[in-house]
Amino acid sequence: MSTSILAAKIIGRQDNAALVQKILTKYGCNIKTRVGFHETGADKCSMDGILILQLIGQEEEIKGLYRELNGLPGVVAKRIDFEEVGIGLDAAAQGIDV
Repeated sequence: MSTSILAAKIIGRQDNAALVQKILTKYGCNIKTRVGFHETGADKCSMDGILILQLIGQEEEIKGLYRELNGLPGVVAKRIDFEEVGIGLDAAAQGIDV
């Protein structure tokens, strides 16, 4: 089993928010954790944002979410996969540099 993280930059949040939300709702059962960031303050609110998703489920569903987000204008998604490491093994035995 692996853990997948998807990060997406959303340019023009006001224009793209509804389309992004529609896709996220479609794949809602594949989203374990969702965090969103945009710069805001007393006198400004950024029109760009970053969305980070922790994904679960079948590989084809995760690929579908990735493709659909990347298919939107103004959205760039990147994916990182972490393979599960063996329990009880030291880092050297797992090929991990420390």
